[in-house]
Amino acid sequence: MGSSGSGSGDVFDVRKIRRLVELMNDHDLGEVDLKQGDQRIRLRRGVDPVVTMPAVPAVAAPAPVAAAPAAAPSGGQPSAAAEDDNATYITSPMVGTFYSSANPESPPFVNVGDQVGPETVVCILEAMKVFNEIPAECSGSIATMLVADGDAIEYGQKLFKLAPAS
Repeated sequence: MGSSGSGSGDVFDVRKIRRLVELMNDHDLGEVDLKQGDQRIRLRRGVDPVVTMPAVPAVAAPAPVAAAPAAAPSGGQPSAAAEDDNATYITSPMVGTFYSSANPESPPFVNVGDQVGPETVVCILEAMKVFNEIPAECSGSIATMLVADGDAIEYGQKLFKLAPAS
């Protein structure tokens, strides 16, 4: 066919990145830095993360966010349980490290009191040195930030509590 393999040359293909991480682990490499045309990928391990956010809008589709009816971590206080019935939570679609801004010098994506919509980026989760922008996937006002920069996040963990949009 006439396509010269342009689709297979994408250095940001998740399968290729995973393969590179496996090779890094197999050969105990600390860093891989690849360039192809004007695209570049750098993978490091064992060092503090360096957040470089190129204009790459493609992010793996996160799992749908839903307010899970989990046991109340507040110790079963009736007033807190009644308050939580009206709240919506933004939960983590993956395991990773939480960052509230693109880099230490940048302002946070959202602050308490900010209005968010389904497409609003609320944070970055880093997993295997890949930085994923996480959208709110719901609407409302940020009522509480439930995690802090650098926290290790589990799948499904509540990141933000939202007050309903009025």
